[in-house]
Amino acid sequence: MSEWFDAISQWLAGHPQWLGLVLLLICFGECLAMVGLLIPGTLLLFPVTTLAGSGVLNLSTALLLAFIGSLAGVLVSYALGRRYHQTIRQLPLLRDHPEWLLSAELYLDRYGATSLIVGHFIGPLRPMLPLAAGMLDMSFGRFLAASLVASAGWPLIYLMPGWATGAAIRLPLPEGFWREAGIIATVLVLLIGISFYCSLHKLRRVTLLIAGLCGSSLLVLTISWPHLTEFDQGLMAVIQQERTVTLDRVMIFITRFGDGNIQMTAGILLAVLLLALRQWRPALFASIVLLSSALANSALKHTFARSRPEILLDPLTSYSFPSSHSSASFAFFLVLGTLAGREQPTRLRMICLLLACLPACLIALSRIYLGVHWPTDILGGALLSATFCATALALLQWRTPLPPPSHRAWSLILPACLGLLVAYALWQLPTGAELYRYK
Repeated sequence: MSEWFDAISQWLAGHPQWLGLVLLLICFGECLAMVGLLIPGTLLLFPVTTLAGSGVLNLSTALLLAFIGSLAGVLVSYALGRRYHQTIRQLPLLRDHPEWLLSAELYLDRYGATSLIVGHFIGPLRPMLPLAAGMLDMSFGRFLAASLVASAGWPLIYLMPGWATGAAIRLPLPEGFWREAGIIATVLVLLIGISFYCSLHKLRRVTLLIAGLCGSSLLVLTISWPHLTEFDQGLMAVIQQERTVTLDRVMIFITRFGDGNIQMTAGILLAVLLLALRQWRPALFASIVLLSSALANSALKHTFARSRPEILLDPLTSYSFPSSHSSASFAFFLVLGTLAGREQPTRLRMICLLLACLPACLIALSRIYLGVHWPTDILGGALLSATFCATALALLQWRTPLPPPSHRAWSLILPACLGLLVAYALWQLPTGAELYRYK
């Protein structure tokens, strides 16, 4: 740790309220109409959250402050649009740059309340969509529901990298941790970056290319995971440092979404609903991805027979690599994200996939937090499902594009499947407290 970082961290450790205030204000400004387009909030967040992770703020506090700041920014923006309506176009900035507001209006008009969730993750749209929603008199109930979801998910992407870096700097980690973490991060960034680049430029057979990239990354991981022990142990130590009673309950609830029985039931329900609504090809796509991911996960588990971390009082006896929770949840939510993005512009398809990965990432993270999987286990599960999802999509639309489910289908699928997952997680919450007791 450098001297300046050490000195600032020591001062902030005694005055954490100042760093918390700065974090809240950055998130507020990043989501505030027009202001978010002028300040480099995303760039400022990384050093601030790195300092927070160095021991000044725990993870739950940092995420809560970011959530409050984000929600306050969008609420103020909505109130401004509702108060001034069309006259707000006469402000100097909007008079000189009418396209800022016009793009938000067009996006909102096309996708409705969903645009508030998706657009919250797109820099130029994030501060302008709430303003446009107020101008167009969107009902406050719909606006608030979408904004709560967006403000809860946004910090997970924008805060976690910096906070995890600060926490890793603070702790005495194994000697090879940073080298191995750097290699893994580089591979993941290249994988995502190449996939985005090829998709945006509409290269021929891009889905098959992505399947090959994911499959190659999975193959490399299956060969190299025995040599990544420093990364596994170091990241596990970083996450275990953040355990609290309240966060334990939250993570137990989240991890139940990925239990094998409920994931299988949700997958069957999804396929049955699609078939009942005569959505034949989407039903075939979902069935192939979910079934092949489950079978491949089971085969790999028994092939490598990796032992789980010894953190629980009563460790689980099943094998560890790859994580079945990670594989099942990524398969399920990637299917939903892929179907939601059909016949949409390329950028929106990518955003749909990223948003679909958020709940899957939370489920995967809960497995490390609860001490039942190594980090490379959940990476293996995610890459496995991504490989089968991309492969199935490439094969099914080899000649004709895969059609999206109808609006009527979505009105049944989302409430039924997500309601089933939530009901099961609540039902299994008491038994989880006993199952995931740690030393």
